[in-house]
Amino acid sequence: MSKIVSRTIDFIELFAEHKRPLSLSEISRFLGLAPSSCHDVLGELKERGYVYELTPRGGYYPTLRLYETSKTIADNDPVVTRASILLRDARDRIGESVLLAKASGLQATYLLAFDPKNALAVRRKVGEHIFGLHTTSAGKALLGSLNDEALKNFLETATLTQATPRTITSKKKLCEDIADGNRRGWFINREESQIGVTTLSVRFNWLSTIFIVSIAGPMHRVEPRLDEFANLLLEISKQLSSPA
Repeated sequence: MSKIVSRTIDFIELFAEHKRPLSLSEISRFLGLAPSSCHDVLGELKERGYVYELTPRGGYYPTLRLYETSKTIADNDPVVTRASILLRDARDRIGESVLLAKASGLQATYLLAFDPKNALAVRRKVGEHIFGLHTTSAGKALLGSLNDEALKNFLETATLTQATPRTITSKKKLCEDIADGNRRGWFINREESQIGVTTLSVRFNWLSTIFIVSIAGPMHRVEPRLDEFANLLLEISKQLSSPA
């Protein structure tokens, strides 16, 4: 790595480590660099508006421009573009529908839907909302993101309509099912929203926004490969989650 680039990164990380203004002599000592070298880097950062001097000899500290620049970069991260590549590849590998939804409150909308060529497939359209939070694996994944109080408040007013004979209509059993999903890291719907269909879902967070990835297909094809599909979803969510 270029010395100039390396030193600039070292400067930024140094302020993050110490969390306070630093004098030229402190920066020089902490980084093991000559004061003249530190002065050159500080001068350029100051000229570009990334650091400021509190008072003469009062030490230097990053300006909000560094935060604003980083936030702009992060806010425009092409997470959906990256997800598109991963989900299309997953669809090709497993031969089932793979979907991405973005949550907003207690509603989630499909942003991506990759369907297999197989005529017998479970299909969803981009722009559709997830229906039946208690009947779908994606809905359970969303409910699983709520804290205990928020989930309790939801259940107090929710009507758990029966979509199929296998729909969970007991609020206690639904809570248990969601808790199981949280422990596993993935959620499942076995013919609870549609007879003959199994879906699996995981959620991930990107910049405080919840996204949900799902695999959907005929029960007779999905069930024998349940562990494979679950592990694939967990790997996708890991790759798409916000970096620590």
